[in-house]
Amino acid sequence: MTEEKDKRIALRIIMGDKEKEVTFDELCLSNNLAQEALVRLLVRKKLFKPEELVQEIEQVRKERYRAPKDMPPKR
Repeated sequence: MTEEKDKRIALRIIMGDKEKEVTFDELCLSNNLAQEALVRLLVRKKLFKPEELVQEIEQVRKERYRAPKDMPPKR
């Protein structure tokens, strides 16, 4: 497969007469950068401490993610 075919398009942005395709990789990177910038800003403004963020991430992971062995069997 060529590199062009390996790219999966997540969305297309249309502005005026221009169209840009955004890949899943580009979308993931963009989200990651925005999230990191937001966290840094919130910590700098002392809205929460980095330790609190780590605790919250752990809590969300416990609530939302399960190991395959912990999941109910498929029907």
